[in-house]
Amino acid sequence: MGIGHKHVQFVARTVLVRNNNIEEGMRVVNRVMGREGLFDQYRLTRYYEKPFQTRRRINFEKAKAIYNEDMNRKIQFVMRKNRLDPWVGSV
Repeated sequence: MGIGHKHVQFVARTVLVRNNNIEEGMRVVNRVMGREGLFDQYRLTRYYEKPFQTRRRINFEKAKAIYNEDMNRKIQFVMRKNRLDPWVGSV
């Protein structure tokens, strides 16, 4: 969230609770923590992970990141707005 937004939701990880609506505030906190990867970090450090499981997980994450990067690049290529219309005259 940038400075130019109308409503600044988070300032230094502060969540505003309106009308004593604690449930809504907790949902916002959980969303922020999920985006920052705190839950994933907690799940990883909760139990001991054997070294081969660590290697397997890291290799999977690397492969997934490469796949997602390629897929996003292809989607952005297809979604370009300024390309020539390949089907001129068709509706």
